[in-house]
Amino acid sequence: MTSARRCSRTACGRPAVNTLTYVYADQTAVLGPLATYAEPHAYDLCEAHSERLSAPRGWEVMRLAPDPSTLEPSSDDLLALADAVREAARPAAPVAQTDGLQTETGRETTRRGHLRVLSSD
Repeated sequence: MTSARRCSRTACGRPAVNTLTYVYADQTAVLGPLATYAEPHAYDLCEAHSERLSAPRGWEVMRLAPDPSTLEPSSDDLLALADAVREAARPAAPVAQTDGLQTETGRETTRRGHLRVLSSD
């Protein structure tokens, strides 16, 4: 998976692959797979900085390995994608024409939802 997010370490431009968060109450640093969204209190790290991670003295480092089954698209993901493609390829339903209406100026109009079409005289 390619990521537009970069490593949070200064002067490092490599792509981020892991996210580091701190649990101050438990004195724990948690390093896990790259989070779905960039969080303000989390740090995205590249592979090199993830491997060399150390925590303050007395703190525990938890390294969470990604679940191998989540690395590949599931059959549910593929079916949802196929359904979305079918829905997008389906022709649009024709818009029902309504009867013409008379306005106070006498010009006939046609309604399509919240829009009105005025006839030219």
